[in-house]
Amino acid sequence: MKKLSLTLALINISFYILAQEPTLKTFYFLEGNWEMKTKTGKIIERWKKHKDSLTSTSYKFNTAGDSVLTETVVLKKISGDWYFCVTGYEKGNEGKTDFKLVSSAGNTLNFENNQHDFPQQISYQNIGKDRLLAWIEGEINGKRRKITFSYQRAK
Repeated sequence: MKKLSLTLALINISFYILAQEPTLKTFYFLEGNWEMKTKTGKIIERWKKHKDSLTSTSYKFNTAGDSVLTETVVLKKISGDWYFCVTGYEKGNEGKTDFKLVSSAGNTLNFENNQHDFPQQISYQNIGKDRLLAWIEGEINGKRRKITFSYQRAK
């Protein structure tokens, strides 16, 4: 009887762990257009869902309305793990870097790449239907730094 109880408990734990495995739906709260006002204009992130991924484009707009593409992102599964694959286009931020999803607890997604210069972590937090908080953090020259982006859903 004890063996049966232990076996059932292990099966239940296994199903619980599997149920916690992130799926594409885990990231659906990102879908849509997000806007953050800045001193010099605004930043827009446009997220679209696809069959097996989400993609994003980010633009900076100045006060005159001129825009510059700053980065593109593909959020996809690679070899069983989810990755935030970002390509930067701004001077000093050019190139492609992949960040592995390390946690998706509650309403927060945390991606890491400890080999990257800065940032080493990228996070997104769902703060309701119309608010999204994002931040990048890591070390620069031995000092910890965090930059926060507070987005509103764009109409």
